[in-house]
Amino acid sequence: MAQRYGGRFSPDGSSQPGPQDAPQARGWAGRRPRSGGRANLLFIAPLPLVFTAFFKEPVGLALDLVAFGILMAAAFLTREGLKAEAAYDARKIARRPAVPRKIFGSVLTSLGLALAGWTSGAELLNPLIFGVLGVVLHFLSFGPDPLTDKGAEGIDQFQSDRVARAVDEAEKHLAAMSDAILRAGDRSLERRVEKFQATVKTMFRTIEDDPRDLTGARKYLSVYLLGAKDATVKFADLYSRTRDQGARADYESLLDDLEANFSAQTEKLLGDNRTDLDIEIEVLRDRLAREGVRPE
Repeated sequence: MAQRYGGRFSPDGSSQPGPQDAPQARGWAGRRPRSGGRANLLFIAPLPLVFTAFFKEPVGLALDLVAFGILMAAAFLTREGLKAEAAYDARKIARRPAVPRKIFGSVLTSLGLALAGWTSGAELLNPLIFGVLGVVLHFLSFGPDPLTDKGAEGIDQFQSDRVARAVDEAEKHLAAMSDAILRAGDRSLERRVEKFQATVKTMFRTIEDDPRDLTGARKYLSVYLLGAKDATVKFADLYSRTRDQGARADYESLLDDLEANFSAQTEKLLGDNRTDLDIEIEVLRDRLAREGVRPE
């Protein structure tokens, strides 16, 4: 369940939304990455290179444009690394990324600035200074990627990967719901969908904390969420054209029913976990009593 880094346990670090990256997509929506504003500035800072390039000889033009491309790639990696870090921080259990995006972003920043410095003068000192400053300032601004697993000790990898895949598919349904309800053009409906999604995400976290709960929740993550997504798509298309208040009332009633069922199932899963704990405690107490460690 990890990233994207995974807010889930997934071990991979692919840059595409999947069980390996915490979610970046919109699965844990509302979680804004730290330093997001500074990351956006990284896309603006290289722009002068595009303009100055055309006032230089062909070699200088080519080097400036290559430097521009490298710095834009660094900005993209940094932004994706921040998103993945936000997903990592949002979860109690997460795996470190297989691909440290922010670290790669700092290396590309250094390379891009060094190349830009090379075009500004013939001395080797210029690119060296720019390169070192690029790495240092990038690290101070954004820090490193998470480099260790969090809370994953003693958790079965196979089970956690199953949960990662199931939750990832469920998050795609939630993302599709968010996209669809935007077409309705009604902020109150968007907030209502977000409230339902928050309830669903509570179930996600419960399952991630104890992968054994997946069996009891699989129907909710697949069948019910797929139905909710399809209903949202059809409702949004209809409501955007007709403003049918009856359809709106039926849709909101559906969300109420779904939210109540998801909440009840989450409570049941938590109750089962407590029952398992009570059984373990009672078994241990009985064993201690039989061995004379504590009185009956």
